[in-house]
Amino acid sequence: MTLQQQGRFAVGLLSLASLALSSHFLASSYVTSDAFGLCSGSTGLALLSALCMLAAHATPTVASASSGRSSDGIRWKALLMVAIVAGSHMPSAEALLKEPAQYRISNMKAGGPASAQPLLLRNLRGGFSISPEMAATAHAKTAEEVCQMCGVDQHAGLSEEEAKERLELYGPNQLPSKERVPLWKRFLAQFDDKMVKILLVAAGISSAFAIFDAENAEENPWVEPCVIMSILILNACIGVWQESNAEAAIEALSSFNPDQAKVVREQRVKLINAKELVPGDIVEVAVGDKIPADIRVVELQSTTLKAEQAALTGEAASVNKAADYVSPSVDDELATKENMMFSATDLVYGKARGVVVKTGKDTEIGKIAQALTEVEDQESPLKEKLDKFGDLLTDIITVICIACWAVNIPQFAAKGRALTGKDSNEWSVVFKGAMYFFKIAVVLAVAAIPEGLPAVVTTCLALGTRRLAAKNALVRHLPAVETLGCCSIICSDKTGTLTTNQMSVQKVLLLEKPDSYMELDVEGSSYEPKGRILHGDTPVQGKDIGSLWELSMVSSLCNLSGLNKNAQGVWERIGESTEAALKVLAEKVGLLKEDDVVKQGSDTPAHDYFDTHYDKLATLEFNRERKSMSVLVGADGDEKGTLLVKGATEMLLKRCTKVRLSDGTTVALSNDHRQKLIDFVESHYASGDMALRCLGHAILDKKIPVNDPRLSDPKKFEDVESDLTFIGLTGILDPPREEVKDSIRQCKEAGIRVMVITGDNPKTAETICRMIGIFEHGEDLTGKSFTGREFSNMSPAEKAEAVCTASLFSRTEPIHKKDIVQLLQVPKDEGGPGHTAAMTGDGVNDAPALKAADIGVAMGSGTSVAQGAAKMVLADDNFTTIVRAVEEGRAIYANTKAFIRYLISSNIGEVVCVFLSVILGLPEVLSPVALLWVNLVTDGLPATALSFNPAEPGIMTRPPRSRADQLVDGWMLTRYLMTGAYVGVATVWGYIWWMCKNPSGPLMTFQQLRSNLSMGKGVKFSNGYTGEVFHDKKPGTLALSVLVTIEMFNALNAVTESKSLLSLPPWKNMWLMAAVCLSFAQHLLVLSWPAAEIVFHVKKMTLKEWKYVVALSFPIIILDEAMKGVSRHFEAKKRIPVKPSPADVV
Repeated sequence: MTLQQQGRFAVGLLSLASLALSSHFLASSYVTSDAFGLCSGSTGLALLSALCMLAAHATPTVASASSGRSSDGIRWKALLMVAIVAGSHMPSAEALLKEPAQYRISNMKAGGPASAQPLLLRNLRGGFSISPEMAATAHAKTAEEVCQMCGVDQHAGLSEEEAKERLELYGPNQLPSKERVPLWKRFLAQFDDKMVKILLVAAGISSAFAIFDAENAEENPWVEPCVIMSILILNACIGVWQESNAEAAIEALSSFNPDQAKVVREQRVKLINAKELVPGDIVEVAVGDKIPADIRVVELQSTTLKAEQAALTGEAASVNKAADYVSPSVDDELATKENMMFSATDLVYGKARGVVVKTGKDTEIGKIAQALTEVEDQESPLKEKLDKFGDLLTDIITVICIACWAVNIPQFAAKGRALTGKDSNEWSVVFKGAMYFFKIAVVLAVAAIPEGLPAVVTTCLALGTRRLAAKNALVRHLPAVETLGCCSIICSDKTGTLTTNQMSVQKVLLLEKPDSYMELDVEGSSYEPKGRILHGDTPVQGKDIGSLWELSMVSSLCNLSGLNKNAQGVWERIGESTEAALKVLAEKVGLLKEDDVVKQGSDTPAHDYFDTHYDKLATLEFNRERKSMSVLVGADGDEKGTLLVKGATEMLLKRCTKVRLSDGTTVALSNDHRQKLIDFVESHYASGDMALRCLGHAILDKKIPVNDPRLSDPKKFEDVESDLTFIGLTGILDPPREEVKDSIRQCKEAGIRVMVITGDNPKTAETICRMIGIFEHGEDLTGKSFTGREFSNMSPAEKAEAVCTASLFSRTEPIHKKDIVQLLQVPKDEGGPGHTAAMTGDGVNDAPALKAADIGVAMGSGTSVAQGAAKMVLADDNFTTIVRAVEEGRAIYANTKAFIRYLISSNIGEVVCVFLSVILGLPEVLSPVALLWVNLVTDGLPATALSFNPAEPGIMTRPPRSRADQLVDGWMLTRYLMTGAYVGVATVWGYIWWMCKNPSGPLMTFQQLRSNLSMGKGVKFSNGYTGEVFHDKKPGTLALSVLVTIEMFNALNAVTESKSLLSLPPWKNMWLMAAVCLSFAQHLLVLSWPAAEIVFHVKKMTLKEWKYVVALSFPIIILDEAMKGVSRHFEAKKRIPVKPSPADVV
């Protein structure tokens, strides 16, 4: 062999090895069509092999050149084929870098492209990237298919390296959170209001005047801007504080995520942080565990697996789970996905392995967290009205201020000359006059804006919150108090809200004869082991009916749950809810005789008796095929035991050949009697008006040896449970709260519609609705009851119609609840019903709807997530508390209107006062600081005290007000203007009276008063007064006193909107009387405090002057009484009974 041939041969061997390696890497990877996928390590090897082959092929030999043979081309083509075939059977490059035991993901059973899963893709690092279709369809595929799609072996799990790569790709297993708005941004946002901006401008202008007029120290120019800014900063701080609780619901969701999870990795079970779980991880869960992610069950390690998912789906009972179940449809509802366990739910029975299919924000609870971040808080109706009213008021104030400044343009020069002492009309003199009148316009703005209104509204709502707290309604968001007042529909969850969320046996069915039945009613609606069992109206116990005692024995012993009384004295279940209900039934049945009591003073004597006298020798766990479970019981040391069985009635009856009658005798069960009993149970208990969860109870009369091999073989359990004797059945239900039915009736009387939105099944939900009065017994529910799937399949128009006619939505998922609530809120002018919606709930699945509603109401015993999303929490879990809260909300709105009427009419009076004084050319009647004092302090106390006004009779018999109703209607505005006009005119007249009519005053003419700008300081008036009197504080003090006194009388008028003070006297609200006295005392203090004279420009007044102030102020009572009479006339004409529509009354 020549040197060239040896070189070509060596290069050929190198290319063969390289190509073999790369070809298998490509064959096992199945690179996607993405061109950039060719940048993997296998591509580098392929390019290297190709270059080597080209180099070898391009090296000519002398022999070939001389002979012209073409055998080289054929040889190299054959070599290429051998390399590809060999490479496809070699381990992949990734496998060569790992231990064989660690390498199970890449070494798939499929050997080539034809058998490979197309959903498995390679990312740039060589790890699997799972298609989104896998997570959406996992419940509709077998466990093996899901594992293959996830690229994992269920026995070995992922490798640490693969898990790390997937963690980088999919992110940590944690819930999404909304980015927090910085505190400084939230603080600045409080100033984004028209009235606040006007006050900011006023403060800025006042500061400018303070700087340029610093030489005029006696007026303390910095007082006004400092007071305004202090008010604005205080209001901003209150707003930020109220918003600080907005994200509590999302933060509370994190408490539902377990901290750790048991995961199978590299053939070992290890404990890791739950945040590190990735799609494809194999996790182990056992009874008591919280599910760490959405997982597809792949292997049961017990005969039965049950999960409690009420918080997510609304189902009161625990749900059976199975690995071999495959959903028939990809679009199955959450509650019907029997092979899926969802993040944050609890495993209450069994042990299993599952493959993680969703983590973090992609889980069902993650979707809820995402929905919470997307739902914006609803503004309360009162805030909407106040905002609109504020915008209108701002526009009016702006126009008045500009007009006030503009009408005085001819006076600029005269006022400038008076201020500067110059006789010329140079621009600096005119500018000085212009700035003076500009300052008057600022005073007018300060007078017009009710600065105390936000503080008074907040105080009123806070007082309402305290009253509601005394009624077990805890308000987390102050405006929610008032929102309840205009609530027109209550959307309520069923489980835990209308019901107790405590399964309870409601019915017991025994047999008097094979074709004659004894029906017993069971009292009680909780896990408290107390209550009677009634046959008609006669109480009965186990000692009275033999078969009832046996049924009690089966209920107590064929049971894996327990009862516990917590530190608060509340009974709780330990284990599965249905079995806990049977434990309670056994206690209600009682003992055969008093001597059977094992522990004196025990609250559970039946449990104590059975636990002492019987041992469980074997347990035949529940499975989906036979739908029953049984226990073999006997005394300690017995070689044989008695089999006690409970399960689905129809399945159990098929394995029964005899029945135990109520007198204790046993007779054969014929096929006809068996079918008749099944039909009776189906028509009377399992459907229709009851829809109970029925469980049959049976016993095997012959003894079974403890060592019977069938007891350890689940496939033989059904054979063991044969030739049974049927004892009776129990009908179990999560019962409605006792007080709910009366509350529903009160809602109807108040014109409030009640809608139930639940995740439970339709039959159970309809039964509860009939029991509480939402549906009548036997009522046709067409168009009144829909499932979540039916709602999803509707067109937008059909959905809009459905929410207007339906009273029940069942089998709903969280997104359905939120959509329904938001459809109910669509304004009428946009084609919607325009409801103010309240939503009640207690579970995680209720959180998005609770936040989307105008007023979310959570149960005190509910999840922290629901409470965080809600604006109100019912400490006593009582639906009736909502009705009381609605009544309180209506009273608060009426009181809010009262103090708004009082404050606005007072402010209109101040505007009239300032504007009238400017138009008449009078000196400054009221200073800005004096106006602020009146608005904030003097008016503030009476306005707050109006929050204690007693509710008017019949407030809960009126229909709810609409969100579209105006806070101030035409007649109310007329009342405001008339009252305000009198306040303003009387205040200005008080100033004029002191200057022109007061015997001890200057007694100048009105024309001289108007010409104050041209009057020099040397001008003399009566009683020794000179031109300096125009700067005297006494006339302004008298005007201020008139304003304060009129407003105190006006506060007494505001006790009621239309009733006369003779029928509802002001002393019905003693808080108001005290506030009026205290406010007046504050005013007297200001007049007598020397320091206040400088700040507020006031002086002490004489008794004669005070008499005139009272005489000028009292007519406001007579004027308002006359207007109340007109209001009563209007109300009488409107008082026509209107029948509510069927959509508004269920």
